[in-house]
Amino acid sequence: MVRLRRSMDFVSQHPAIMKGGAGKLGSQLADVYQQLGLAWEFLGLQCLHWDGFRDGADGIKICTICGKVENKDDAWLLLPNNRRRIVGRRLLPSSKKTFSSREMARLLFDSIEFHGAKLRAEVQNAYRSSLLGKERDITIAADRMVRLREGGIECHLDTHTLHLRLAANEPRGRLPFGAFPWELSQTQLKRFPIVLEYDRGGRFVGLTLFRTTRSRSHQTSRATGRSETRQTAAPNSPA
Repeated sequence: MVRLRRSMDFVSQHPAIMKGGAGKLGSQLADVYQQLGLAWEFLGLQCLHWDGFRDGADGIKICTICGKVENKDDAWLLLPNNRRRIVGRRLLPSSKKTFSSREMARLLFDSIEFHGAKLRAEVQNAYRSSLLGKERDITIAADRMVRLREGGIECHLDTHTLHLRLAANEPRGRLPFGAFPWELSQTQLKRFPIVLEYDRGGRFVGLTLFRTTRSRSHQTSRATGRSETRQTAAPNSPA
């Protein structure tokens, strides 16, 4: 990396470049400098800044290896093909201060589409919001939120809750009802294909949700209706 940066400095300080890059030699050196710049940017993506940063102009910190500015986002990501892929780091709320807007409180808002699955991560500090009207400002708590969408199912995780939603069953234009399992009748529970998992100590471990397509459900309901009709007609049938 150091030799590459020195080569870039040498080309940029060549008299043909210093004179405005006019002429055939100046044009060739300008092309060489651009190619060296692309190589520097590519190699810089692999740098983990092992040797730390040094002081640069205007109070900025510069990596002693690749020459990139500290805390400056790259325009590209470099991911290995056959190894573990890591993008960013696990960021959490960093301040106890309540900010005046969501934009000032936001620390991270990023998303990626990976083999058809959509993942979004958002981290924010606390901020004031006029969600209920300008005269009723509320404080939105600091939080880390992760949302995953796959095949019509959305999983939303934050600091305190985990939401699992089926897009096909979600009512439009209105909020869904909510209830704890013990508040539901046996008839309602039979319509929710959910298995709650727990350990020997009775502590919640997880849940399993059985997915059923609409056509399959419709066929099941029709088959159940025909079965009930046959059972009802059975007492009147000839022996």
